[in-house]
Amino acid sequence: MKDIVLYCKSYHRDVLRAARLTESVRKHNISNLPFYLSCPSSDLTLFQNTIGGDGVTFLADEEIVAANASIDQKAFSSLPGGISQQIVKSEFWRLGICENYLCLDSDSYFIRDFSKDDFLTPTGMPYTVMNESLELRTFGAVNRHAKIARNIDADCKTIMDIFGRTGRRYDFGPLPVVWSRRVWSDMAEKFLEPKGLSFLDAMVLFPSEMRWYGEALLKYRSIELWPVETLFRCYHYEQQYIAAKQVGESDETLSQVYLGVCVQSNWDKQFDYGHNKKGPLSRFVRAFKRRVLRRLA
Repeated sequence: MKDIVLYCKSYHRDVLRAARLTESVRKHNISNLPFYLSCPSSDLTLFQNTIGGDGVTFLADEEIVAANASIDQKAFSSLPGGISQQIVKSEFWRLGICENYLCLDSDSYFIRDFSKDDFLTPTGMPYTVMNESLELRTFGAVNRHAKIARNIDADCKTIMDIFGRTGRRYDFGPLPVVWSRRVWSDMAEKFLEPKGLSFLDAMVLFPSEMRWYGEALLKYRSIELWPVETLFRCYHYEQQYIAAKQVGESDETLSQVYLGVCVQSNWDKQFDYGHNKKGPLSRFVRAFKRRVLRRLA
């Protein structure tokens, strides 16, 4: 069993994003960590033909979910993609491939070399992404988006109430994050199974796999807690992305701080499979030109 691998769950709309991520892994994976990428079985041929097999092992989502006999396959197949993908991610450990895995999203990519030392302590413990969402809360406060803090607080309260925890409100993301199979195993055996629940039930009840993992870790202490800040620079909102570009953020400057970048696909459509509209960077360039022209007028 490997001490750590890379894993990404994707689907056909994100195949171009997954290709970009895979290329960044090929370029920067100096420890040659195994990289696994899963998608629905119906999308496998598309992914294999688009990405190629160099440095990546493809899996079908159904193969991962089937590793948990307590999950109703019919119920799983009927779920919205936003929920089903979280179940797949949180069940990868059951394949017995690794002790820990770096869970990645398709809409992210590496911007500098990385090794397993970026994800594991010298004694082999995984680092846990754990913070209080201060950057995102600040963005919301500055731009008068009060709902951002309200939504964060509501999500924290929901999962904390489920586990019966009080105290400070933590976030355990955004992706990528390092997950230990021991934490997921303890959540299954000590929390879900005694209640007659599965990971499917958990994610339908509260679809936030990162918060489930983090709160389970705090409750059962399955591993030593080594908290770290976010690993990638994440642009949650287009407004956030544009503002960052205006002050000079680039992959080159960010590589001095972060391992990679995540540009969330819920608003950045330029890498949607089959989508040919201009993305946020093009819109930023057009807006910048308009401002310059106004100044020159």
